[in-house]
Amino acid sequence: MRIWRKDVNGEVHLLSAFSPWHKGNTSTAEYRWQDDALSLIELNIYSKTPEHIRVRFDSRGELSFMQREVDGQKQQLSSDQIALYRYRADQIRQTSDALRQGRVVLRQGRWHADGSVTTCEGQTVKPDLDAWAKEHIERRQRHSSIEVSVAWLEASEGSQLLLVANEDFCTWQPTEKSF
Repeated sequence: MRIWRKDVNGEVHLLSAFSPWHKGNTSTAEYRWQDDALSLIELNIYSKTPEHIRVRFDSRGELSFMQREVDGQKQQLSSDQIALYRYRADQIRQTSDALRQGRVVLRQGRWHADGSVTTCEGQTVKPDLDAWAKEHIERRQRHSSIEVSVAWLEASEGSQLLLVANEDFCTWQPTEKSF
């Protein structure tokens, strides 16, 4: 799970991307809060039958719009599904708040043979990863014809590898303009 956050004028905007470790489909979730009230949930599941879910709430937290689209067909959401999506939104927000408080930063980019990474922002860095993480990346790289993507967390306590894949993680990362 990777999370990006932007706070502007009382609005909190979160975007998360979930890429399963072994099997499954990548999904993204976008959440917006206006003055600490959840106002939007938008989910995209990228599978053979893509799924798109959009839920909006008014300033009082009441449901104002909901739609689920699966393989081009629009469907209603149940109140249980909406409650589950709200719960997940609260979990992501709490996680983001904790990461921000701990000054934990998500970094990602393309791994190079010398152990450096060109980040999605275009910087070249050498992540301070432990020996197991580096060996895991190198093992994945040996089985790939292209440079693998890596995602890791950085904090004052150190760095931790999150994910290694052939997929370009930068395609999921929002830019300042798009976010």
